[in-house]
Amino acid sequence: MASSAKRLIEKSEKSDWRQAAQLSREAIGAVVNFSSEERPIVDPARRRGRGALSNESGRFERERRIETDDGWSSIEELGEFRTNVHAERAKTIITRNDSPDISFDRSINPYRGCEHGCVYCYARPSHAYMGLSPGLDFETEIFVKEGAAQLLERELSARNYSPKTIAIGANTDPYQPLEKRYRITRGLLEVASRADHPIGIVTKSSLVVRDIDILAPMARKGLVKVAISVTTLDPALARAVEPRAASPERRLATIERLAEAGIPVAVLVAPIIPAVNDAEIEAILTRAHAAGAREAGYVMLRLPLELRELFSEWLVTHFPAKARHVLSLVRSARDGKLYDPSFDKRMTGDGPYAWMVGRRFELASTRLGFSRTRLRADLFRPPSCGAEQLSLF
Repeated sequence: MASSAKRLIEKSEKSDWRQAAQLSREAIGAVVNFSSEERPIVDPARRRGRGALSNESGRFERERRIETDDGWSSIEELGEFRTNVHAERAKTIITRNDSPDISFDRSINPYRGCEHGCVYCYARPSHAYMGLSPGLDFETEIFVKEGAAQLLERELSARNYSPKTIAIGANTDPYQPLEKRYRITRGLLEVASRADHPIGIVTKSSLVVRDIDILAPMARKGLVKVAISVTTLDPALARAVEPRAASPERRLATIERLAEAGIPVAVLVAPIIPAVNDAEIEAILTRAHAAGAREAGYVMLRLPLELRELFSEWLVTHFPAKARHVLSLVRSARDGKLYDPSFDKRMTGDGPYAWMVGRRFELASTRLGFSRTRLRADLFRPPSCGAEQLSLF
């Protein structure tokens, strides 16, 4: 492995992208289990607009699907990006969790899969539950939860329901492009607004400003806050790692629009990718604070299950010269592994590198004056469900 890494450093500067990527695969093959015979390297230009570079079968499938070059370069023939929409009739809409490292115990995800195509998305492995690939399928096979607003109204009407902040977008982005057409998220906000129920939103889309007419009145009652994820300020890096998400400048403009409307805004520096965007922590916090964000958080890169190979594949293609170094830093923050699911480590990591990142974030946040916004739950009024049986007395 050491000799492969040495050849990578010597040749990557003067080789084309294919040669450099192949050498990088050899250098870190023992870490990410890649084989050049099993998985061909695809020109990233052919994958423009897509985050993942492959579409291997999910972990629950009996058969393993691997792209193979048939000798006619068909592996590089990739059609126009298209999204296939599937209707999902969920039985319930509020998902519960008891994770001690998460600030909420309930959430709603209006969609499964996400058109933004962020290659690092920790939600990708969840697509395997649908019999689909966490790779390209996650970006193109999207499930829309029809009737979500009606389900929420019914669940909030339950006699034993106790109100606490509901996070919308904890798994996939509630304002991904399909929201323009289906308006599932807006319907959920309308129900929450009528019931005076606290809501926290996480997104990297500028589409959230469309709903200021709902969010601003809720904010005046202390019922809502919006977290905008800003991964990088570099538009070229953003296009590579988050191909169909809003540009960094549009996200900063979104923070400004929300703040001007009186809506509390948080900035999430997430994920922090070692040796890729970690140098931008202070700059992102400074720009976001200037735009109006008053709360901040961060998450260290998480690579659960299939995401381990999907991200590594992206890394050796886009950053062949530093791929081995990046993965080495990831392992240093994950107890020698590419992922550690322990509650006390999965969000922030552990070890010297993770400690340094945490202290940098803490110092910058303190200097800028970021604080935490708490939402109210005492104003909640259960909606009256039309199908509920009337009392006889």
